[in-house]
Amino acid sequence: MNWRRKTVEQCLAGAERKSLRRSLGALQLTMLGIGAVIGTGIFVLTAIGAERAGPGLMLSFVIAGFVCAFAALAYAEMSAMVPVSGSAYTYSYAVMGEFFAWIVGWNLILEYAVSAAAVAVGWSGYMAGLLLSLGMPMPLSLKAGVFAVHGGGINVLAAGSVLLVTCLLIIGTRASAAVTSVLVCVKLTALAAFIFIVLPKIDWALFTPFMPFGFASHDVDGMAKGVMAAAALIFFAYVGFDAVATAAEETRNPNRNVPLGILGSLGVCTLLYVLVAAGAIGSTPYQQLVGNTEPLAYILRHLGFATVGNLVALAAILTLPTVVIVLLFGQSRIFFVMSRDGLLPEVFSRVHKRFQTPHIITAVTGCIVAVIAGLFSVSEIAELSNTGTLFAFIAVSIAVVVLRRTQPERPRPFRCPAVGIVGTLAVLGCGYLFVSLPGIAQTRFWVWTAIGALVYFLYGYKRSPLAKPAPA
Repeated sequence: MNWRRKTVEQCLAGAERKSLRRSLGALQLTMLGIGAVIGTGIFVLTAIGAERAGPGLMLSFVIAGFVCAFAALAYAEMSAMVPVSGSAYTYSYAVMGEFFAWIVGWNLILEYAVSAAAVAVGWSGYMAGLLLSLGMPMPLSLKAGVFAVHGGGINVLAAGSVLLVTCLLIIGTRASAAVTSVLVCVKLTALAAFIFIVLPKIDWALFTPFMPFGFASHDVDGMAKGVMAAAALIFFAYVGFDAVATAAEETRNPNRNVPLGILGSLGVCTLLYVLVAAGAIGSTPYQQLVGNTEPLAYILRHLGFATVGNLVALAAILTLPTVVIVLLFGQSRIFFVMSRDGLLPEVFSRVHKRFQTPHIITAVTGCIVAVIAGLFSVSEIAELSNTGTLFAFIAVSIAVVVLRRTQPERPRPFRCPAVGIVGTLAVLGCGYLFVSLPGIAQTRFWVWTAIGALVYFLYGYKRSPLAKPAPA
């Protein structure tokens, strides 16, 4: 096994040799984080989570939020100490070695690229609903992928939205961040309107029984049910805050602004999620949400607020692409750094002369994500994405504890409180959520990881700058 490592100084020096333009501040980073986090998880997966946990979905959101909070504290310390692109990949490289870092980076594809595809599919559901309300129904062959539960053909809405976002990202980081900030405000306004209308309509009788499927169980078909099954899925709703860490190299004063962006975005999103989930479950029997592709809009229409429901649907249509923007942004930066480190072809780290963005890898990533979005269902994609995310969170939580012990003297602009306890809880929590995912998602994760190991030993191992010279 190869344990060669880069020092933190080498990571910083590599960023200086081929750097990206620093153009983002704390507010933009927070908006970037909120833009990534609030998306398909709350607008779409609320219905699927309710099917698995019933009113216990409330507890599912809390459990997933706590696990993310522990991981966020670890991310905040690492991102302030190593303010370069690469996120969990870079941190693992500096602590646990090149091979482990490659495996983390390889699985970040499941977090960012696959998550972006899931969000695009969720967006297409709202868009198809709007077109139907306007008297322009789309055939199943054009709004559902061939591998979706109710198989169609190619989800052209999802694939097309990804390609448009890819073009925007190539134009520039600042332009993408500006668009994201505006649309995040629209998204927050829509959720605030939902909360304001729905909370007074709560019928507390709908919370009984609170956990109709128990804490962890399976139905007659073997499908996972209960609070933990929903938490393992709903965890997807929090994916994205770590994308802020991938923007460290493009941030002004990253030692201060990146931790603020991570913790600020996660705090705002967690509060909104709990309020939205309470309103959704408490105002409408969860059985009525099963199979619904636009649950928040449906709930408002069900309560007699059809106009507001349509506006919320429109807000989702306008704003879900912001999540795709941030996730594709994060994925392209991971690939950029892996290429800069020599583990992927050099062409992927080339920067556009005019836009100063990694345009080639952004275009490649966008095309791959468009294909995934066009073929698969949202639940399958989300569960697969969660495997890569949980693996990355575990890696960062271990890294922050190890560095505290091996390099205690290193300056830390942000220090994770009670790092031993927080890191341990993050690892245990992420591990529990991982094993709560469906078996097929776990199997796909291990197959993908094995493929990644093969790619590393066939390509990256020999081409890495850290490769040992051949004996004379």
